[in-house]
Amino acid sequence: MTLFMLTWAITSLSLWAATYVFDGLQFDDSGALIISALVLGLANAVIRPLLIVFTLPLTILSLGFFLLVINALVLMLVAQLVNGFVLSGFWTAFFASIFIAILNAMIGSLFSINRIKIERIR
Repeated sequence: MTLFMLTWAITSLSLWAATYVFDGLQFDDSGALIISALVLGLANAVIRPLLIVFTLPLTILSLGFFLLVINALVLMLVAQLVNGFVLSGFWTAFFASIFIAILNAMIGSLFSINRIKIERIR
């Protein structure tokens, strides 16, 4: 349970930082930010893998670059589902999703989240 909470907090922090980098991404209040982080985590766990499977030929033809489009589409979906999360367009979602993924990886490496996940599998 603590791993889930830590991942949720890191995603919330990344989304919050993205609001200062991208003008087209904003939250009405902290509740919308926290709910968006939760919904983004669920969408990345459920919807994103399905999109990857359905678009596998396109992903292979683009040498994996279409995964960036999938990440942007998932972020746009979360913005549509959560009241108080405003996203101005596709390109904002595209670059914000790259920023959020990199920041999640950097902060997650500080807490050794990947190592914790691997040790739990063993």
